[in-house]
This record gives sequence, C-alpha cells and structure tokens, in this order.
Amino acid sequence: MGQVRVLLADDHTMVVEAFRKLLEPEFEVVGTVSDGRALINVAPGLKPDVIVLDIGMPLLNGMDAGRELKRLLPRTKLLVLTMNEDSEIASEALRTWASGYLLKRSAGAELLKAIREALKGKSYVTPRIAEKLLDQFVRDPRHEHGKALTPRQREVLQLLAEGRTMKETADHLHVTPRTIAFHKYRIMEEFGLKTNSDLVKFAIRERVVPSL
Repeated sequence: MGQVRVLLADDHTMVVEAFRKLLEPEFEVVGTVSDGRALINVAPGLKPDVIVLDIGMPLLNGMDAGRELKRLLPRTKLLVLTMNEDSEIASEALRTWASGYLLKRSAGAELLKAIREALKGKSYVTPRIAEKLLDQFVRDPRHEHGKALTPRQREVLQLLAEGRTMKETADHLHVTPRTIAFHKYRIMEEFGLKTNSDLVKFAIRERVVPSL
C-alpha cells in the first residue's frame, strides 16, 4: 500500500499550509481547496483516502459538503477540523458523515492520531467536544429537530446570506435566477421570514453560515 493521500479544505491559507507541513512527513497531501464547492468538484478526481475539512467554508459550508462527499466517496474518511465548538453540529456531523471532529486549537498530534484512527475504521473526537456531546446526551437523549431545509434550499440560503445576488447565486448553482427566486421566497414563506435581514439571521440560526 502506498502513502495515504490527504486532501485539505479550509479558507485560511496559513492554516492550510501549517497543516500541510504537519502532515507531509507521514502522508501525501494531494491538494488544498478554499471553499466547499471547490471541494466537491475536485475530490472525486483526486480520490483521497482522507479529507480534512472546516465547517465554516464559503460557497458551500463544510456540513453540507461533508454530506455530499459521503455520497460521492463513501470509502473516503472525512475529518472535521474547525474552530466551531457547537456540540449539536459535532453530533450531526459524526452521526451522518464524519469519522472525527477536532478543534484547530488542539495539538497537532491530535490530527495525526485522528487520521490514523479513521484509517482503522474508528472515530476520533477531541476531548473537549466529547465532553459536550456526553452532556448534551444526558440533558436530551432523544433530541429531535423540527422542519428542515432541503439540501438545495441550504445551498441557496448560504449563497444569498453571504451577500450574493440572485444572478450570482444562479450562476454558482447552474440554474436560472427565476429558480433561485422560487427557492428564496419558498424558504421565506415556510419559515415566516419577512426581510433579507431575517434571511441572514435564519441562515446563522440554521448554521448554514457562521455568526460573525
């Protein structure tokens, strides 16, 4: 078996370069991307063994990118490396597609360990998040979600909340502006949103875009 191939996805260039240097003595870093849509586009061609991705990426957030990658590359191990300490996000990612959840403030050795564990078919969760997940389960073991956005609605919502026009959003998603308008107003109607400001606040609340 050759060297393990790793793809890095993060919109902070300095972070990517730091982790590239950390990983390269042991693994082959086959590429880096800076947004979720680029990740979806290049990953199938590269076929990495492991993808390390952030949750808060532009154009398509890491949560939705992770779900799509799980479908496109079911054998690839997906590891979250993020600043986001939200235990609900961690729980959802680990339940549906991620093999590990780490914080950027963790020691670099944790990422190396997480990759090794994932390749063995195991999961790795940084201790701080593991504690929060346990606490969340103790408080609400049957946590249920209400009405959910569709994957397409989440894509449209993220791009609009990031400040893109309907035409720009349509261009990114390869559909017509009329289709984007349909999705936008359907979201607003279904979730009782009145203004564009409400739409942005809703996107933050749904964790489609990070709160800044």
